[in-house]
Amino acid sequence: MRPPPSVDGHGEHMTHTTRGLTIGQAAAFAGVTVKTVRHYHRHGLVDEPGRDGSGYRRYGSDDLLRLVQVRTLATAGVPLAEIEPMLDADPERFAAALEDVEQRLTERIDDLVARRDNLHRLADDRALLPDRACAVLDRLPGLGFGPDYVAGQREALVLTRALIPEGFDGFVTQLELRLDDARFVELTQRSMEAESWAPDDPRIEELAAAMADHFLAHPALLGDPRAKPMQAWGRASARYQMINNHREHQAPIAARLTALTEARLRSAGVPVPSG
Repeated sequence: MRPPPSVDGHGEHMTHTTRGLTIGQAAAFAGVTVKTVRHYHRHGLVDEPGRDGSGYRRYGSDDLLRLVQVRTLATAGVPLAEIEPMLDADPERFAAALEDVEQRLTERIDDLVARRDNLHRLADDRALLPDRACAVLDRLPGLGFGPDYVAGQREALVLTRALIPEGFDGFVTQLELRLDDARFVELTQRSMEAESWAPDDPRIEELAAAMADHFLAHPALLGDPRAKPMQAWGRASARYQMINNHREHQAPIAARLTALTEARLRSAGVPVPSG
């Protein structure tokens, strides 16, 4: 027995033996757009049916079946160039082709999952920094440094790793030594407090002098200028200034303190990079 005639959206009864479907109707039944059907025609995936007496192309059941098959494979991720040979293959080759497509899709899924996980890890320092640098950041809250300072140091580490990679390990070593120095920690905390001071507060100059004097008394905190990591900073003075001034607009007093301290160090003969 033949199935009863189907009814389209306008109440027209259609069977394979009647005049068939227009391209719009065929596209709607297959769940694609007319543009997509024409795209399949251009790629030779679905033959263009003949025109009726009114000049319209009419799609029969075979055309619709082929259209649905192509759409199903395409939406499953099969490249258009591979669909025609798959549909024209014998069952054994078709199954092998499907297995190959499934493997590629699985690889794509794994890649997308890995990308998603990387996005999630962006909230974690370990996506951008090695464990040693993360350990430095983990110490800061326990030493009394607030979230803004920690964020600034994180950004400085990320920028250093990107802009001056050969100087990164030396920078981490400096931070480790400085966090072990109680006086340095105290002076740095005061520099954070200085953000509430007036720009002409004489304590700014005094604090810069104290920081410079402490560095001069403990040169290991500045790093060995003869070491390769420190030489890398000297060769990249413009990038050094970009990192050094990264949060200047957010912490102008701290930026001024840094500039005053570095000026004093240069006057004392310390090779601090300059822009």
